[in-house]
Amino acid sequence: MKIKAAVLYQPNTPLVVETVDLDEPTDEEVLVRTAAAGVCYSDYHVMKGEWTMPLPMVLGHEAAGIVEKIGAGVTRVAPGDHVILNFRANCGTCRHCVVGRPVLCTGVDTPRWFMFDGTSRLHKGGQDIHHFTRTACFAEYAVVPESGAVPVRKDMPLDQASLVGCAVMTGVGAVINTAKVAPGSSVLVIGCGGIGLNVIQGAVLAGAERIIAVDTLQNKLSYAREFGATDTLAASDGDVVARVRELTGGGVDYAFEAIGNPKTIHQAYEATGPGGTTVVVGMAPETDEISLNALSLPRTEKVLMGSWYGSARPWVDFPMLVNLYMSGRLKIDPMISRTYRLEEINDAYEALDRGEVARSVIVFDRS
Repeated sequence: MKIKAAVLYQPNTPLVVETVDLDEPTDEEVLVRTAAAGVCYSDYHVMKGEWTMPLPMVLGHEAAGIVEKIGAGVTRVAPGDHVILNFRANCGTCRHCVVGRPVLCTGVDTPRWFMFDGTSRLHKGGQDIHHFTRTACFAEYAVVPESGAVPVRKDMPLDQASLVGCAVMTGVGAVINTAKVAPGSSVLVIGCGGIGLNVIQGAVLAGAERIIAVDTLQNKLSYAREFGATDTLAASDGDVVARVRELTGGGVDYAFEAIGNPKTIHQAYEATGPGGTTVVVGMAPETDEISLNALSLPRTEKVLMGSWYGSARPWVDFPMLVNLYMSGRLKIDPMISRTYRLEEINDAYEALDRGEVARSVIVFDRS
């Protein structure tokens, strides 16, 4: 079928919105009509050449839509289902899947820019186009593995549902699933974009007593207060670590870095108190490294850990997060700063780069 999609041909060039060919879903695959897709920084890493991936590629990994067609052997979704795309589609049978850590799935041995069988469903002029994270949702339609389309209740607005697919899951999950923040704890969040805001509201859900938010931009700190931060600190107003230690009497119980920058990862670690936990949530350029004082780890018994996709169990967590939103306990509406059409996607990334938005959403024609 012919679909409109945003294609990246070279790093540091605009996405090209054009007509491409999309194959029918094969065995255990699902065709989804995209309703909304979030504008996330992970795609921007590829656009800027900070993550090396084969091009051309249709980007996009945070989306919701409606199932149009299913391939042979699909049993968990049906045409008409409303689904959130899971950008970490998994095999379901490897050790990590079986023990409940599907984001670490090792049971699929093909690169994550192809379908499970190692081929592409996207083409133009005889050339294959790669699928970012087996999702490729900056397009009117997407073919994904069955485990990459998670059904949710149909009264959930699809614009808001799209953000559950990455920003909400990654941020809230880092608190609830990865760090398992204890009630009454103190929490630091460095970076108050879409991911950081969801770390903040995850900390609220977990019952944290004090939530300190740090960012360079005042608009992001205003968002942070709206999402539940008890204290906000402008990064430009002095030593962040010293101010956090002063506020907490020696450091926080949990610190979350939601940017993906070696400097702020180090700040988060230094602002973590003895026996505390530092969680790296932000996704850095692939060549960046961090350096820590080795002796500080045994002397303080701090824990330094990563959180990928909020340690998601998508088939459990997506419906749960949707129910929290529908009951009024999870904020998504104020996170959507702007909506764009697919043809305006480069404008959306320019706004993201300037720090003007919490999250933008690409909205597709639903007629």
